[in-house]
Amino acid sequence: MTNNLMADILPKVEEYLERQDWSKVPAMQGREFTVTPLAQGEYNLNYLITSDPIRLVFRVNIGTQIDRDDQIVYEYRALELLKQSRVTPRPHFVDDSRNFFDRGILIMDFLPGEPLDYNRDLDRAAGLFAAIHQVEVPPQVNHLIREDAPLSLIYEECAGLLQQYVDSDLADPDIRQYLIDLKNWASGARATEKYYQQDPWPCIVNTEVNSGNFILNRETGAIHLVDWEMPRWGDPSQDLCHFCSPLTTLWKTDFRMSSEKKKEFLNTYRQHIKDPHLRNTLEERVRLRDPFVYLRGISWSAMGWVAYQTEFSGMKNPDTWAKLQQYLNLKFIRSLFDPFIDQ
Repeated sequence: MTNNLMADILPKVEEYLERQDWSKVPAMQGREFTVTPLAQGEYNLNYLITSDPIRLVFRVNIGTQIDRDDQIVYEYRALELLKQSRVTPRPHFVDDSRNFFDRGILIMDFLPGEPLDYNRDLDRAAGLFAAIHQVEVPPQVNHLIREDAPLSLIYEECAGLLQQYVDSDLADPDIRQYLIDLKNWASGARATEKYYQQDPWPCIVNTEVNSGNFILNRETGAIHLVDWEMPRWGDPSQDLCHFCSPLTTLWKTDFRMSSEKKKEFLNTYRQHIKDPHLRNTLEERVRLRDPFVYLRGISWSAMGWVAYQTEFSGMKNPDTWAKLQQYLNLKFIRSLFDPFIDQ
């Protein structure tokens, strides 16, 4: 089905490129492009359009993670704000008219390279995050969803997901009880979000900072962060905690960031930050958010663990199932949360 959808829409992409007036889009002016499938995610179809030496991504939106009809415009506007960072794809064109496609489309830079390597690229990633988090956004053009109650937002989402595991006949009794205790702890601990409310340092955060969303060009040394479907206006700890979380790093690799490596990463990030207040408060911002980032990861994993064995109707990925089993292990779960619960 996935391959058929990409193939079915490819001729429409070609026709759209031929029909459109590109006189006001410098990257597209006077060019004829060839179109090849690039990649499909759950929410977008991506095609590579090429007119030597120009290579761009033609993105067809097929779903939304933020429950908005203007998903593609939301992403385009975020990329426009981020252009000054020089570490994100430059957007060139957006069309949400639905006159030709019944979906929104976006054209942006194609960035050649490879995914981030946690063993080699932590310093580069720290510099990239600092560049993004220091982008100045005028209030009058800030369209981003605000994270005004960040920990409560995570807790409320996770409470429902955890309940699916707790209510399942498949649940391990010891894990069930630990997750119940964890949920009760988090219910009280979310009150610490007042820290972010009383001392805000808002910026653009990506919220999906797994290694596959980084593009490293080894020849030029460039690093970029792609996939800006669901950015927020929130605290920088959102991205930093997610990036360092074992649930993120272990998903596609066998890398688990040691406390020493995490400290080095955050120190490198701090060195790139101009604002002394953020430098001085960074440790506390990360400390308070860490358990809630872990909570989101383990809650989704617990839900997925049950779904994979019951009502899940999609194509089951053996790597995903192996990772869910790794995460739904009491020793692993306790390694995440005991340092916080026992305080």
